[in-house]
Amino acid sequence: MPDSDPVLAVPAAEELVCAPEAIFDADAFERDLAAAAAAAADGGALRAAAVRLLREARERGRAAIAEAFRARPFEARATIRAYAWLTDRLVTAAWRVATERLHPRPTPTEGERIAVLAVGGYGRGEMSPHSDVDLLFLSPWKITAWAESVTESILYILWDLKLKIGHSSRTVKDCLRLGAEDITIRTALLEHRHLCGNADLSAELDQRLRAELFEGSEREFIEAKLAERDSRHTKQGARYMVEPNVKEGKGGLRDLQSLYWIAKYVHHVDAAAALVDLGVFLPEEYDRFRRAENFLWAVRCHMHLIAGRAVEQLTFDMQVDVAEAMGYQDSRGRRAVEHFMQEYFLHATAVGDLTRIFLTALEAEHRKGAPLLERLFRRTPRVRKGYAVVNGRLAIADDDAFLADKLNLLRLFEEGLRTGLLIHPDAMRLARANLHLIDDEVRDSREGRRIFLDLLLKHGNPERALRRMNELGVLSAFIPEFAPVVAMMQFNMYHHYTVDEHTIQCISQLARIERGELTESLPVASGILEEGVNRRVLYVALLLHDIGKGREEDHSVLGAQIARRVAPRLGLRKWESETVEWLVRYHLLMSDMAQKRDIADPRTVRDFAKAVRTKDRLDLLTVLTVCDIRGVGPNTWNNWKAALLRALYRQTRRALEGGMEALNRENREAEAKKALRKRLRGWDAPALRRELGRHYPAYWQGLHVTAHEVFAKLLRDIGEGDIRIDLHPDEDRDATRICFALADHPGIFSRLAGALALAGANVVDARTYTSKDGYATAVFWVQDADGSPYESERLPRLSRTIEKTLKGEVIPREAIRPKDKLKKRERAFRVPTSITFDNDGSDIYTIIEVDTRDRPGLLYDLTRTLADANVNIASAVIATYGEQAVDSFYVKDMFGLKLYSAARQRTLEARLRKAIEDGAARAEG
Repeated sequence: MPDSDPVLAVPAAEELVCAPEAIFDADAFERDLAAAAAAAADGGALRAAAVRLLREARERGRAAIAEAFRARPFEARATIRAYAWLTDRLVTAAWRVATERLHPRPTPTEGERIAVLAVGGYGRGEMSPHSDVDLLFLSPWKITAWAESVTESILYILWDLKLKIGHSSRTVKDCLRLGAEDITIRTALLEHRHLCGNADLSAELDQRLRAELFEGSEREFIEAKLAERDSRHTKQGARYMVEPNVKEGKGGLRDLQSLYWIAKYVHHVDAAAALVDLGVFLPEEYDRFRRAENFLWAVRCHMHLIAGRAVEQLTFDMQVDVAEAMGYQDSRGRRAVEHFMQEYFLHATAVGDLTRIFLTALEAEHRKGAPLLERLFRRTPRVRKGYAVVNGRLAIADDDAFLADKLNLLRLFEEGLRTGLLIHPDAMRLARANLHLIDDEVRDSREGRRIFLDLLLKHGNPERALRRMNELGVLSAFIPEFAPVVAMMQFNMYHHYTVDEHTIQCISQLARIERGELTESLPVASGILEEGVNRRVLYVALLLHDIGKGREEDHSVLGAQIARRVAPRLGLRKWESETVEWLVRYHLLMSDMAQKRDIADPRTVRDFAKAVRTKDRLDLLTVLTVCDIRGVGPNTWNNWKAALLRALYRQTRRALEGGMEALNRENREAEAKKALRKRLRGWDAPALRRELGRHYPAYWQGLHVTAHEVFAKLLRDIGEGDIRIDLHPDEDRDATRICFALADHPGIFSRLAGALALAGANVVDARTYTSKDGYATAVFWVQDADGSPYESERLPRLSRTIEKTLKGEVIPREAIRPKDKLKKRERAFRVPTSITFDNDGSDIYTIIEVDTRDRPGLLYDLTRTLADANVNIASAVIATYGEQAVDSFYVKDMFGLKLYSAARQRTLEARLRKAIEDGAARAEG
């Protein structure tokens, strides 16, 4: 029987990341095995000895590969070959032990022939440190008892080595039948590789697969792999998501493998390099393929080595470790991990480009069905001179004529939006290859400006053109200042996208509002756009608002400086450019005021009104802020933020249109009392007088009449020892409102915060007031762990937990400790602590703003520290941005005065920092 062990041939040293003998010393193994066999009493002892020797060899080999790879962290191709070659040696050694020593059969019958094949990724000769080992035990007909014994012994040896084995025992006929039924099995068989056993049997399988299964089914295979890819992308998310799946995500290894599978199935190639000879890829495109593939494999191998197991999700904590392993360094105000992830996303984009190019070549050969757009619209749109429609896509009729006018590199995208056609990948290749034509002459031309602004303003879906221009490099060529933020990752849990994709998402949100798609959910922003704003200013400001990111300077300040240059170059008039510059400089102002300050304090609105100065700027900033928050990620925008922004907008607009006196405290107090009288019409006069007279002015100015009514009922006939609580799901704000009425005492705010922390409630806003007759009225708005209001059935348990804590049955400080832990993936973030004291932001309070790392129990630790220092908290505004928390406290000292003393501020800051550091140590422990 002609048996063959092709993998026993030693590869050239340069093909592996370290010397072959360091990975597996075959001669030493054979000598040791022979000695063990001579000493073994029976087959069981021999197998145990073989497993011991192979385990030692495997550990030495893996250690040698890992050490060499760590020294050369980008040598992925040689590393994955080394792991595959080591696995080959282990499998073939197990085969030899089984067939030569445990079950020798010198002259097997024709029916006893057996071959062992590697399939799937292992069959391709590519393995990460913890990849599965997929094996096919192939028989000519029905598997015989001897073949079954051999297979069993091989598998037991490999299992004892702790290899993750995926195996099947099939005949050639089984392979053909199952491959026809299941595309996954067919794909695995496509990449079969003979390891050991009967080589003729492997050759027969290869010949029959090609003749009886693959030939004539190319289109079916392509459609199935593309459908599989689309399903995978839907499940994993866009390639710009900040925790990508390196194997299955968009732009990941599986996309490159799918391209290779299709190439092998259709063109019968054994390497992607052959696609250059076939004219599918240009040499420089194949070079991008090779570099992207090598980088992604390097990342995956480092992930496996760091985790000690097979992991594919590039989580935040893993990103830091991989960046360090690959040698990235902090520089230019950015962390090493951000440089690493920017390179990752650039390679992921390259994978998308290459996939489009390859699929176009298939369409040209009619191997792939027409695109969905062509199936939906039978009538082809008419295109302008110089363009054609090929397979339902916008193509270029004559490359030379097209390139004769440099502005056509911009007109291509305009024609795509005008016709609604997707751009043909060949046209995209031409654009990418000629980016050098987009020079200062193009940037400064009147026509170039006109085309670009029309892309933003005229066709209703600017995000489509911008995304494609960005991926091809056209956007950065036309606006070079945009290039640094392309594929730039913001290493935090708040932003879901890279900076460039976030920018495009923001512009997409604006276009959706203009199309009337968000009128119900965004009534204020929709109303502003209906009244009319300068759209040129708004779109350009959104395009440029984050262009200063990634540098050491404040990105808003640097972005404004960049906008000062770019806006006039895009053709905006002087006053328009100045407005764009202002919007970029202050694009975070409204969000900060709404989320970090108490907008019930008239001073907040007055200061904001003074900053924006005009209704036009207020309108523009409001829409920009809404789009900016909504463009951060799918779940960032909620009703709580919407309510805050709406309230700030309406109060500021009233102040700008009616004068600042509209914010007068006395007026607001009188209006609040009048509104409450209407709500309490059934009350007798003495009770009504008592309620209206028991509160200080701040109470009337800081709460809505709905809360005033709740507190009036809670306080009516309250006793000294009573604790009264009202819980109400506030669906309009995506929060649960909890009102407390109880006897006032020092540290009441901290006790309430502790009770809520113990109940697992996240506080988003809170206010507390003391009545003239000694009762505390406090209102907290809280959300559950998912950022939603508590469901009605959960409210009784929440109420019981709070009551137990307030009655002293549970001590928050001790009970919170077990919950005060950070999740592993959250520990990679650095959030420096900043504490500021502001005596100008409120007329009657000092505002202490604490910007630090968020964690369970943080609010309780901060409020307890303030209480211990005899600082009275009137209100707290809580803002969270992923792992970052910004807690703002409106406070007075024990005498009812602001905290003016610099020495007092320093002492208090030191105490707060210690509380934060102690809590952080507990959370990390």
